[in-house]
Formats: sequence, structure tokens, C-alpha cells
Amino acid sequence: MPKIFKFTEYSLRDLIVTAGPTTLLIVLLCFLAYRLVDPSPPTRVTMSTGQENSAYEEFGKKYAAALARQGIKLHLEPSFGSRQNLQRLNDPQSGVDIAFVQSGSTAQAEAERKGLVSIGSLFTEPVWLFFRDSHDLTQLSQLKGLKINAGPDGSGVPQLFKQILSVNGVEPADLALGSLENTPATVELLEGRIDGLVFSSAPDAPLIQMLLQTPGIRLFDFVHAEAYTRRFPFLSHVVLPRGIVDLGRDLPPRNVQLIAPTATLVAREGLHPALIDLFVQAASDIHGGAGWFRKHGEFPSAGYTEVPVAPDAAKFYKNGPPLLQHYMPFWLANFFERMWVVIVALGALFLPLSRIVPPLYVWKVRSRVYRWYGELRTVEQAIEDVPREKRAAVYPLQLERLDQIEEKVNQISIPLSFAEELYGLRSHIHFVRKRVTGLMNA
Repeated sequence: MPKIFKFTEYSLRDLIVTAGPTTLLIVLLCFLAYRLVDPSPPTRVTMSTGQENSAYEEFGKKYAAALARQGIKLHLEPSFGSRQNLQRLNDPQSGVDIAFVQSGSTAQAEAERKGLVSIGSLFTEPVWLFFRDSHDLTQLSQLKGLKINAGPDGSGVPQLFKQILSVNGVEPADLALGSLENTPATVELLEGRIDGLVFSSAPDAPLIQMLLQTPGIRLFDFVHAEAYTRRFPFLSHVVLPRGIVDLGRDLPPRNVQLIAPTATLVAREGLHPALIDLFVQAASDIHGGAGWFRKHGEFPSAGYTEVPVAPDAAKFYKNGPPLLQHYMPFWLANFFERMWVVIVALGALFLPLSRIVPPLYVWKVRSRVYRWYGELRTVEQAIEDVPREKRAAVYPLQLERLDQIEEKVNQISIPLSFAEELYGLRSHIHFVRKRVTGLMNA
């Protein structure tokens, strides 16, 4: 390296040595703040969905596609339905992070809500009671003696259907309740081996769409729908409008009154806040439009849930998506949104430290020069008040010591901005040498 690079305006080595502890402190604080704030979410999440050909399964695929665009792998775990999803969320060993849960599932069990948060209510999922046209059912009391499939226990439908039957004076023993999954139960209904089946699902489910258009299959009209909502607060009264299924064929041929719980996206309390933001925004895109039973913008919502809404989700429902996410990619916006407090705090810390470092740097460089003034002072003290008879022995030793000092000083590498101190030291060495020489010859 050319020697000229040794004589620069600033000494990089001295600057690093001086600012090193401060820089290390700031880096350490940044690291601790990063670990504390944890701005980067995990890249893999597990969602418990529902049965084959169910709305939960269909919506799970849409969430997986939405999160994949942000680099998050959403693993979908099939289930019987709401009850099994809730059990998985309450089981730390299940590996499930988030799931679809039906309103009313935790209405009577506070322990099942502990450690869980709601991302929001997504859509109403009416109770669909399909039966063979030959029965002409108008009252639920007419189900006595019939074979009705209510689905597996993990779906949550059996529990809900039994509650509905109870307020109609019908006991489960009064009819044959089946526990088949939705797809095989539909086959049994179409083959005439059962009299009816019960779903609780959004109309998007393929089986619902098929049964609504199948000749010989009718949908039960809950004419007392409003009364059910007063008995069970987690239910809503919705109407399937005439012709909504097929206007050309006038299906259904009249308005059908239905009762509907609400599907909620429920997660474990420890789910990363950035993931909550992603799920809420995905829910807004997937469920925010108008549908058979909802107005545009009605869902997702912070209502219709017994599980407390996550703070980050509640913030979204109140203020909309974060401002930075309008202008930045999700990852970058999420980093600044979660780290801005730390960045401001570090900025406040860096300001006073930036005032300390320059004086320390100056002191560090000048100390390489000033330390030799102590050596010069030692030489001066050694020659002061020396008797004439001892000068011949003392003065040559001090001259030799001055030569050693000068030799070491000449090896000092110092930035050009501090050259005045170095040349001043050399002139002072020369001054002390002249003094010793003069006293020795006197």
C-alpha cells in the first residue's frame, strides 16, 4: 500500500477503536430489540379446515393461495369440522395454529376459549336441512321416526342440531341420527337410504350447490327463524332469496327462512402478529364482497364471536390496513411497522453518543503524541539541579534517552489534521536536547 495512505485526514483504526464500544452497544441493542419485537413471522403455518367438499375446505385453499403470494406456506389439515378444529387448537401437541370455528361452539365452555383469539367472523353458515320431497316437512316435530344424518361429532352440527330439536320438544332418541361425513351422507340421501341430512355451511360448498338443484330434494324452511335467534344469541336469521340459486328455473321457488351460526377464524394466542395481519387482509379479500347472505363489506367483522378478538385484528377493523402496506411490500412494511419504536429509541440514543465519539477520537489520536511529553518531562527532571561534578555521568545518558524518544516519535503514524501536534513534539525534543547540551558544556 502506498505510504501516502498512512497520512490521511482521519485515522480509520483510531476511529474504529474509539467508536467500537459505542457501535457494539448499538448493535447489541438492535439485536435485543429485534429478538424482542420479532418482526419476521414464521414461513409455515398449519390451518385446520373441514370435511371434503365443504366450505371450510374451499376457503382454506383460498387462504393458502393468498398467503403463498407473501411467501408463507399454509398447510391445510382436514377435519370433521368446527368441534374438532376447536379441540386441535386447545391441544398444544396438534401443531394447528389457526382454524375455522363456528359461533356457539364455545358459548357454554369458557375453558375452551382460554389461550385463543379471534381473527374475525367470516361468513354466516346456515343450517341446511335437506330432505326427500316425499316427506313434506313443515315442522321439526315431524322428524320423529325418520333417519336424519347430523354428521360426525367433530363437525359441531350434531350438538347444534340437538339444541334445535330440544326447543321443538324432540329428543335425539325420537329419530335415528346418523354420523356420516357430508359426502357419503349425500350419497345415502340420493339413494333413498336416509330421509334427510343436516349441514351447517356457507352456500359455497359444492354439496350445498348440488343439493339445492337436485330434483326430489327439498330444503327445510325455518319459519320460526326469528324465534330461534332469541333462544340462541349465536344464531342469525337469514333468508335464501327466491331465484338466487337459478333465476331461469326459479330456484328456490320462494324465499326460504334459515337460521345461521357464523364461521370465525380462531388462532392460538401466540400466533405472530404479522401473520394475524396477513390473515385479516386475506379474509377481507376473500369474504369482503357481497354474497347470498351478506352485504358488501359486512364481513369480515369483529362481531359474532365468543372468542376475544386479537388486538392486531381489532386495529385492522377499526383503522383499515397499515399505511405503509399501501406503498411497500408486506415484508418491508411489516418490519418498519414493528420496529419503528425501536428505531426512534435507538435514534435518540445515537444522538448523544454521536456527540461523545468525536472528542474521544481526538483524544485517542493526540494521546499518541502527548504521552511522549511525559518522557520529556522525565528527562528534564533528571537534569535539573545536578551538581557539576555529576553532569558528565548523567547528561550523556539523558541525551541517549532523547535519541531513543526521537526515534520512536519518528515512527508515529498520525492523520494529517493532527500533524501540528507531531511536529510540535519534535521541536520540543530538539529544545530539550539543546538545553541538555548547553548545560553539559557550561
